[in-house]
Amino acid sequence: MIAGAVVIYFIFTEKFTDTSKKDAAFTVNAMDFLREFQKSDSLANKKYAEQIITVRGRVTETEAADTTINIKMIDTATAAYIIFAFQQQHLAEAKQLKAGDSVSIKGSCSGGTYSDILETEFVTFKRCAITK
Repeated sequence: MIAGAVVIYFIFTEKFTDTSKKDAAFTVNAMDFLREFQKSDSLANKKYAEQIITVRGRVTETEAADTTINIKMIDTATAAYIIFAFQQQHLAEAKQLKAGDSVSIKGSCSGGTYSDILETEFVTFKRCAITK
């Protein structure tokens, strides 16, 4: 019982290193990256899931969500998209982004999947930071 409580404590209080200070395992072009997931999301997930990746592309849309902001890069031909959620310390920078801005974003890839409801592929990132 005590061991379980200790594990739960560490899960809920886990702190992550600032993503901007971590090396990226991959640097990719947003649209090429999306095409890789569309071709085979199971192979792409094996390669990229839980890796720190820098994605270069153009902001298509911004979404304010509670106290955060999500940035999207959308393939307008297929509606597939990448969505980036930012670390708290990088929110101010992310909020400055506008549709049409070219940017490099580094984050932890949560993976991609095809949504039957949305009828498109999407890839999610967490703990993101804008790279210079």
